[in-house]
Amino acid sequence: MKRVLFTLWQCTWGAPQTLAGLAVWLWGRAHGWPGQGYRGAVVSAWGGSAGLSLGLFVFLPALPGGAGGARLLRHEYAHCLQSLLLGPLYLPVIALPSAVWFRLPALRRLRQAKSIPYGAFYTERWADAWADRLPEDSAR
Repeated sequence: MKRVLFTLWQCTWGAPQTLAGLAVWLWGRAHGWPGQGYRGAVVSAWGGSAGLSLGLFVFLPALPGGAGGARLLRHEYAHCLQSLLLGPLYLPVIALPSAVWFRLPALRRLRQAKSIPYGAFYTERWADAWADRLPEDSAR
């Protein structure tokens, strides 16, 4: 029942990011990206260098097999939970600022020069806090 509600909520309240995630997922399926399920989310390995969460969809550099991959999966799933909470505000409040924090060269240089961890940014700190509350060996 929880998965049904998760999917329904992501497809209604979280429709903007879920539709964007569906488009990326369909493109990836056509290009042979492997996938699996995780707590109601659709997880795919993709060609990106980092994780990406868009509504129901999580994209990882590789499907989790080791401890680091499992940690990244939980972190990106926590972004899915942020999507559940924020609905249409997820894109401007979480996704866009997170993408800028990750991609903007000036911010990358600042993080490196000041030894600021990537997880210090509010979007990532929040996702990490929620990920820490998820069981490590959760049922898929």
